[in-house]
Amino acid sequence: MPMSTIETLNALEILDSRGRPTVSATCRLSSGAIASVSIPSGASTGQAESCELRDGDPKRYHGLGCRKAVANVNGEMARAMVGGSFENQAAFDQALIDLDGTPNKARLGSNTVLAVSIAFARAVALERRMPLYFHFASLLGQEPKTLPRLTINLLSGGKHAGGQVAIQDVLIVPVSSTSIDESLVMAYDVYQAAAALVERRYGMRLLTADEGGLAPPCESADAMIQTAVEAITAAGYRPGADVAIAIDVAASHFYAGGCYHLDGQALSSDEMIARVQNWVSRFPMVSVEDALAEEDWDHWPKLREAIGKIA
Repeated sequence: MPMSTIETLNALEILDSRGRPTVSATCRLSSGAIASVSIPSGASTGQAESCELRDGDPKRYHGLGCRKAVANVNGEMARAMVGGSFENQAAFDQALIDLDGTPNKARLGSNTVLAVSIAFARAVALERRMPLYFHFASLLGQEPKTLPRLTINLLSGGKHAGGQVAIQDVLIVPVSSTSIDESLVMAYDVYQAAAALVERRYGMRLLTADEGGLAPPCESADAMIQTAVEAITAAGYRPGADVAIAIDVAASHFYAGGCYHLDGQALSSDEMIARVQNWVSRFPMVSVEDALAEEDWDHWPKLREAIGKIA
């Protein structure tokens, strides 16, 4: 496989979908392939996640500015990487890890390392004249059989909204579509159906949470998931066959004192697993994220055993 040589590497500060600063990086290869990447930042992050680099200046974006991160890309990282030739993504990423020198990307910032890494990956995909998802699959020795499925935020609670429902997101996944264009049409239809439904049921205008999901005051997590299913049907699609459901539980945010505080109840870990198992069995669900607290290590194998053969 031919080597990919970096000709230029630079970055700038931009605003993400929340209006928060983040990093956009651009990588140009000697072949002429050039790619840019915009990096999101999460409102809900785990204790073990790598560390973003923020400016910390309270007078600018409440300390969330990314000028230091951008300066790292345009300075130290560019000096180290420009002119370098890399056989594959693993070699490039290892060079970034070695340059940072910390276990959690704290020195250069995970926002810079991720931006530069994906910009390189996208540029190499262009250089090799293949879609990015094909390129990523090739790194694993796989050949994708289907188009990657969009996962689109429909209803939000938790830290993405006002916490009116403990679980963080209910998302829709168009599964019968044959193109991204068709997937977006389906998502639009379901979103508009959901907007009409929550207006009728809750008297709520089209107001969205910070990742674009609607945030109705549903009385429970079950009611929020059921609302998504009803919106799929109202849009003229078949739940599960045309549009499936995914949930991001973000359970760490409502885990305290050894219990999960959900819908007015304090659930044990086993009871929380049973609740998730109930959701998976009742609703057309294809993905469950962060269904237990990140430190609830003893129960993750039990969760996998409970839903792994269903989801």
